[in-house]
Amino acid sequence: MSLGSRRTRKRKQSTLARAGQKARKPRFACAHRALSEHDEILRSRAEAEAAIAEARKSHERLRQAIDILPQGIVFLDAEGRYVLWNRKYAEIYSKTADLFEEGARLEDTLRIGVARGDYPEAIGNEEAWIAERLQKLYKPGARHEQKLSDGRVILIDERLTDDGGVVGLRVDITELKQREASFRLLFDGNPVPMIVCALDDERILGVNDAAVAHYGYSRAEFERLKIRSLQAFESEPPWTVDGTGEDQAGRTWKHVKADGGLIDLAIYSRELTYAERPAVLLALMDITERKRAEARLAFMAQHDGLTGLPNRSLLRQQMDEMLLHTRRGSEKVALLILGLDNFKAVNDTLGHAVGDKLLRGVAKRLRSTLRDEDGLARLNSDEFAVLQSGLARPEDAVGLAKRLLAAIADPYLLDGHSVVIGASIGIAMAPGDGEDSEKLLKSADMALSRAKLDARGSFAFFEAALDAKAQSRRKIEVELRDAIQNDVLRPYYQPLIDLASGRITGFEALVRWLHAERGMVSPAEFIPVAEDTGLINPLGGLMLRRACLDAAAWPDDVRVAVNLSPLQFRSGNLLSMVTDALKHSGLAPRRLELEITETLLLEKSAQVLATLHALRALGVRISMDDFGTGYSSLSYLRSFPFDKIKIDQSFVRDLAANREAQAIIRSIVSLGKGLGVTITAEGVETEAELSCLRAEGCHEGQGFLFSKARPNAEIVSLLAAQRGIDGDEDAALVA
Repeated sequence: MSLGSRRTRKRKQSTLARAGQKARKPRFACAHRALSEHDEILRSRAEAEAAIAEARKSHERLRQAIDILPQGIVFLDAEGRYVLWNRKYAEIYSKTADLFEEGARLEDTLRIGVARGDYPEAIGNEEAWIAERLQKLYKPGARHEQKLSDGRVILIDERLTDDGGVVGLRVDITELKQREASFRLLFDGNPVPMIVCALDDERILGVNDAAVAHYGYSRAEFERLKIRSLQAFESEPPWTVDGTGEDQAGRTWKHVKADGGLIDLAIYSRELTYAERPAVLLALMDITERKRAEARLAFMAQHDGLTGLPNRSLLRQQMDEMLLHTRRGSEKVALLILGLDNFKAVNDTLGHAVGDKLLRGVAKRLRSTLRDEDGLARLNSDEFAVLQSGLARPEDAVGLAKRLLAAIADPYLLDGHSVVIGASIGIAMAPGDGEDSEKLLKSADMALSRAKLDARGSFAFFEAALDAKAQSRRKIEVELRDAIQNDVLRPYYQPLIDLASGRITGFEALVRWLHAERGMVSPAEFIPVAEDTGLINPLGGLMLRRACLDAAAWPDDVRVAVNLSPLQFRSGNLLSMVTDALKHSGLAPRRLELEITETLLLEKSAQVLATLHALRALGVRISMDDFGTGYSSLSYLRSFPFDKIKIDQSFVRDLAANREAQAIIRSIVSLGKGLGVTITAEGVETEAELSCLRAEGCHEGQGFLFSKARPNAEIVSLLAAQRGIDGDEDAALVA
C-alpha cells in the first residue's frame, strides 16, 4: 500500500472518530452480509450435489430400465461419443464390447471392428463403408440392416435427439431373415400357385412363378389386381371365411384366368407380414380335374355304364321325391319293372358284344316310348324300371305296359344278326302297393316274377298274396340259415335194393329238417330257397360229412349216395370238401356215391368235367340222377364214364300199364348193360312196377314199396336185420 493511501485512510478514520458512536455501526453490517453470502453458497452447493446425486440415480434407473429391453439401445452425444448403452447392445456387438466406455467415439469402435473383420460387407471397401455408415448415423432416415461376421443380421433404427445427439435401436433379425429365406425358397420355387395379398386393401403384393404360369398374368399385371379381380362369383376374400383349414379345403372357389377360363380351386390361407405389411398368403390348389373326375365318378355311381341310364340308387332317389310329391294329391305312381325274356340265350349264342348292343337298343326304344318326365333306369343285366306319375287309375299303367312290350318286340339288326327279344313286366302302384321306394321296388319285382311264371311276354300287377309268399320265403331263409349253423338238419336214408336178391346194397341220403314249431319241413320248401340264397353249399357240405360218418359204421358192402347241386361245383372247393369228409369219417371212397343231374352237364364246363374225373380218380362212384328228363341225356353218357344211371320216377309210374314206358325202360337197361353201368329205378311204389322192372332186367330199385327214408338209428337196425342179427325181422326187404 502506498504512503498517500495511508494518509487518506487516516483522515477518514479521524473523521469517523469525531462523528461519535454512530460511526461504528457499518462495520457490523458488513460482517452480517458476508455471513449471509457464505450460507447461500453452501446452500447452492448442497442443492447442486443433491441434483447431481438425483441425476446419478436417474441415470442408474435409466440404465436398469433399458437393460431389461430385448432390443439393443445406445445413446450418443452430438459428437458421436458413447453416453449410455444397455446390456443387449453389448451382447449384439460382443466382439467390440470391450471398447465401449463413456466418451469413446462410435467412429473409433467402427474402425477397430472393420479392422478386425467384424463387418463382412466392409471388406475391400473399408473407408467407403465407414463413411456411408457415419452418414446414416448423423443423417438418419429409413431403417437399414447390418451383417456381422458370425452370420447374424442386425436391424438398425436411429433418430436424432433435440440436443443433436443420437439414440439408436438394434434388433437381431437373424431368425426372421432365415424364415424369410425359407419362405422365399418355398414361395418362389413352389409348384403350387401362391399369392400374397394385403390384408387392408386386398391388393396382390406378390406371386410366385407357378401363379404366373397358371393364371397367364404377368407379375406387373398381378400387382395391379385385387384378389376379388380373380374371383368368378364369390364376393368375399377367402381369408374372411369362417372355419378351420379343413373347412377351407372342403370349399371350392372359382377363379378366372387371363384367357377367361374358369378353374376350380381349394384355397389355404395363412396370415403373415410381407414387406412390413400385414398380409395373407394364399396357396391355390387347382382341383379342376379332380372336380371333373369326381363328377364323372358321381355320374358313374348313379348311372349304368353300358346304357347311361340311372341305376337303382338314383332311381330310388327319384322315386322318393316323386312319392313325396304325390302324397299331397290323389294321383298315383306306377313302377314297372321290365325283364327281358331269354336274354342269356342271346349272350350265349351271339356273344356279349351283341348282347350289350341289344341292351343299348332296348334302352333307346324304352326312352323314346316315354314322356320326358317319366323315369327310366337299368336295374341289372336284363331288367329295366319305368317310373310314371300322374296316373288316375291302374288301367293307365296297362296302356303303358302294352306300349313298352310292343316297342321292344320289333326285331333288332345287330352285327348282321336279326335279334328278336321279348319281355315281361311287373307293375306296382303307389301308394297302395308301397309308400316308399324300397317297398314299391319289392312289390314290382314280385309282380315280375309272377308274370314270368304265368306267361312270358305279358305283364302282371302286384297282389298282397305275393308279398305273403315272399315273406314266408324270407322266413324260411332265416330259419334255414340258423338250422345249418346249429347243426339241426339230419340225413335220412332210403334203401337201394338189389332186385335180383332183394338185399340192401346202399342208401340215398336225403336231408330232413325237423323244425321246433312246424315239425318236419318238406325239402320242396327249403331246397329251392337254399339254392337261390347260396345256402346249398354249407347245407350240402353238412349232409356230406354227416352221411360219411354214419356210413362208416355200416357194413363194408353197403354204400351211401349223396346228391350234389350244380351250385356246389361252382364254389370251386367241392373236391377238397369230399376229400375232407372221407378222411374225417374214415369211409372208403368206393363206398361213396355222388349223384348229379343232367342240368350240371348242360353247362359243358371244363371245370365240371375236371372235378368229376378227379372225384372218380379218388375211387368215388358217380351216378347220373333223374336220367331221361334232360334235353339230350344220351349225349351226356359220352361226356363222362358214369358208374350208375338212375331212371327218373316219371318213367316208372304206372309202368305195368304203359307199353311206351316199358319200351323206354327196356332201352335204358339194355344201354346200361352195354356200357357196364348199373341201372337203378326210382319211385317204385307197387308190386306191378317191381315185377316189370325185374322182367326187364333192371339192377336196383328205390321207392316207398321198399321203405321210406329213415333216420340212421333205424337204418342200423335194418342192416342188423339183414345180417340176421335180429331174428324178428326179415333178412331182406323184398321177397
